Amino acid sequence: MVILFLAFGISKLQEKGKEQINKPLKLLAALMIVAVPLLLIIKQPDYGTAAAYIVATAMILFAAGINKRYIICTILIVVISVPLLYMYVLPNHAKSRIEVFLNPESDPRGAGYNIIQSKLAIGAGKLTGMGILNGNQTQLGYLYPKTTDFIFSVIGEEMGFIISSGIVVLYVLIINKAIYIAKTAKDDVGSYIAVGIAGVFLFHMIENIGMTMGLLPITGVPLLFLSYGGSSMITSFICIGLLLSISGRRQKTIFVK
Repeated sequence: MVILFLAFGISKLQEKGKEQINKPLKLLAALMIVAVPLLLIIKQPDYGTAAAYIVATAMILFAAGINKRYIICTILIVVISVPLLYMYVLPNHAKSRIEVFLNPESDPRGAGYNIIQSKLAIGAGKLTGMGILNGNQTQLGYLYPKTTDFIFSVIGEEMGFIISSGIVVLYVLIINKAIYIAKTAKDDVGSYIAVGIAGVFLFHMIENIGMTMGLLPITGVPLLFLSYGGSSMITSFICIGLLLSISGRRQKTIFVK
C-alpha cells in the first residue's frame, strides 16, 4: 500500500512537469507518505522491514528523475549520521547484531551462534548437498529458525551450491523483469509501482541471503516465496499480481473499452 500511495502521489505531483519532484516542498510531501509507516515500523522495532521501505522509496525517486544533488546530500547525511545513530540511537540488541556480524566468534554460544551454524550448514552442502532431510545442522536442531530467517541455509546444506545458485538466478530474473516492466509501463504510476516492488524484492534477496552467509548483519527479513509465513507469501503474490497487471496493460487490445 505504501508503494501504491507513493507512486500515485509522485505522479500527481508531476502532472505539471517532471521537475516538480525536485522542488524541496514537493519532495518533502512525497516523502511524508513513507515517513509515517516507516517511523511506526522503526518504533516496533523492525529495522529490516524499515530498510526495505527505504530501498523501495529510493528506487521510486530515482525512476521519477530526482536531481543528483539530492542523492549526493543523502549519501553525505548517511555517512555522518550512521556513527551517531550507532552510538546514541540504536538499542542494545541492534548493536549486538552488528558486533556479531563483524566478529561472530566473539560470542559463539550467544549472539554469534546462529550465524556460525548457518555458515557451517552452507559450507557442508558443497556442490550437490547432503540430501533432503539429511543435513546435520538443520535436522539435528543446531540451526534455528530454519523455516523462516535461515531457510537459505537449509537449502545450501541439503541441496548444495547448484540449487542455491539457481535460486539466486531466479530472484535476479524476477527483479530484472520487474525493472523491465517499469521501463515499458504505459504510465508513470505503473512504472513507479513496478520499480518499488523491484526494490522490495531486491532488498529481501540481498539481506536474507547475505546474512545467512555472514556478509550482512542478521535481521528478521524473510526470503520471499521460500520462507514459511502466510502474510509474507500473500504480500509477495499481490506484488506479482500488480506486476502482471502493469505488464498486461501495455497491450491495450486485451481490454475492452
